[in-house]
Amino acid sequence: MTILVTGAAGFIGMHVSKALLEKGEAVVGIDNLNDYYDVSLKKARLKELEPYGEFTFHKIDISDRDGLQQALENEEITSVVHLAAQAGVRYSITHPFSYAESNLTGFLTILEYCRNLEGLEHLVYASSSSVYGGNKELPYSVEQSVDRPVSLYAATKKSNELMAHCYSHLYRIPTTGLRFFTVYGPWGRPDMAYWLFSDAMQEGRPIKIFNNGDMRRDFTYIDDIVNGILKTLASVPVDGGADNPPYRVYNIGNHRSEPLMKLVSTLEDAWGVTAETELQPMQKGDVKETYADIEPMRRDVGYEPTTSLEQGIPQFVDWYRSYVKES
Repeated sequence: MTILVTGAAGFIGMHVSKALLEKGEAVVGIDNLNDYYDVSLKKARLKELEPYGEFTFHKIDISDRDGLQQALENEEITSVVHLAAQAGVRYSITHPFSYAESNLTGFLTILEYCRNLEGLEHLVYASSSSVYGGNKELPYSVEQSVDRPVSLYAATKKSNELMAHCYSHLYRIPTTGLRFFTVYGPWGRPDMAYWLFSDAMQEGRPIKIFNNGDMRRDFTYIDDIVNGILKTLASVPVDGGADNPPYRVYNIGNHRSEPLMKLVSTLEDAWGVTAETELQPMQKGDVKETYADIEPMRRDVGYEPTTSLEQGIPQFVDWYRSYVKES
């Protein structure tokens, strides 16, 4: 079995690829290595995968239909983990067309690739907790309406779910969407709060606290996310006939809504410093609180997160120290 992982040089993509390789699977990774954040970090992630003989990498943009087809024409892909996307809520305010190209055209390209792939077993793709928008009912449940996004990023992820449903219905492609909740850990993204706060703490700069600190997040450690993805990949949706296509969507989070200031204090403990804070208003496109109802995924695939913020943040800090030292 050969598994295609898109966004293989990304935070989650690298960890998923490595976990699959360590299970003895063959992995084909693709990534365009764009400069949304430091490309050297993406290249360093790829170096973590290079020692595995069953890993193949293609530098390609998922919105390039011809290029994608040519790059993969000799690969015998049986499953796809689609993680490539233009990420970030705030960036979508200033760079909207990047989201249309990567998250809409790019996703359509992957769906069309899967439609024409003989023997495809399962497409697992990344959605986002951002689809819940300003929903006030907590915890967020997949049964709730997600028709009022508050950022373009969220709108593209909701669109991905609709597109996947269409292809599951028309072509009976087994698809599962995963709504990620604030993923953190080693090899993470430099635009995320825990990394930005760490940078500021080490450089003696104040950290920016939005909505005056009145925010909560369902922080989910990367190892729990990877375990959930692998369990989901192995659990293929059943085709229930014309009105019940092989389509699912799950929340994948930690099922704990933690105050933003707890993240700050946990980082302070791990770094052994006291942070200087700069309170700021809520940013456009942001939401006050996220909290995942994970019961459907727990029931169907056996997903069970085990890592608390107090356990996960020190592991990120240890990695950050070694990465910065070696960079």
